[in-house]
Amino acid sequence: MLPAPAALVSPAPNASVHASTFLRRHLGWPLLAVLAASTLLMAGGGDQWLADQLYRLEGHQWLLQNAWTTSQLVHKGGKWLSAAATLLVIVLCFHAWRHERAAAWRWPLLYLVLAVALGTGVVSLLKSATNMDCPWDLARYGGLREYVGLFATRPQGMPRGACFPAGHSSAGFAWVSLYFMALLVRPAWRWRGLAIGLVAGGAFGAAQQLRGAHFLSHDLWTLATCWTVSLLLFLLVRRIAAEGTRA
Repeated sequence: MLPAPAALVSPAPNASVHASTFLRRHLGWPLLAVLAASTLLMAGGGDQWLADQLYRLEGHQWLLQNAWTTSQLVHKGGKWLSAAATLLVIVLCFHAWRHERAAAWRWPLLYLVLAVALGTGVVSLLKSATNMDCPWDLARYGGLREYVGLFATRPQGMPRGACFPAGHSSAGFAWVSLYFMALLVRPAWRWRGLAIGLVAGGAFGAAQQLRGAHFLSHDLWTLATCWTVSLLLFLLVRRIAAEGTRA
C-alpha cells in the first residue's frame, strides 16, 4: 500500500499558528544561520582562509583541478548521476498520473521534479547575474584577477565572472527537496531525504573547492537557494493538492 498523503489533509483550526511555526523553523532560522555564516566567510575572510589552506596543501597550485577523481568522477559523474535520478523521477511521475493505484504519489513526484528543476535553474540564473570570480581566476591563487566582492564595483574591462552561487553543487543540493516531498507522503522519511541532498551537494561542493572552482560561501548560498525554492514550492503544491482533494 502507498502511504497516505499526510500533508494534504484539511487544515486544523489552529493552522495559522502551525504555519507560523513551520515557516520560522524552515525559513527564518535557516536564513539567519546562512547570513551569520556568510558574514564570517565573505566579510570576515573565512572563504580566503579556507582556500589558502587547500591551495597550500596542494603545493601552491590547484593540483586537483584536472584530477580524475575530482574532475571526472565527482564533477562529470555527479552531473550524470543527478540527471539520471531526475529522469527516473520524471518516469515515475508519468506513471503515477496514468495509474490510479499510484494516485497518492502524483503531487509528491510532480513536486520533486519541479523542485529539482527550479532549484538548479535559479542557481544558474543567479550565477549569470552576480558576476563573481572563481578562486582559480584570482591572482592570490595563480590567476590574473583581483578579488572583487559581491557588492563591490567591478573594474572596467575586467571579464565577467560566473561562479556565485556554485552551479555544480546545485545538482546535489536540489535534492534537499526530498525532505519536503517526504512531508507529503510520510514525514518520518524527511530526515533521510534531507541527508541525501546534503551529502550529495556537500560532496559535489567539496570536490569543486579542492579544484579551486568555488569558495565555501558559494556552496552555502547554493544550498540556501535550493532550500528556499523547495520550501516555497512545497507550500504552493500542498495548497493546490489539498484544494483538489477537497474538490
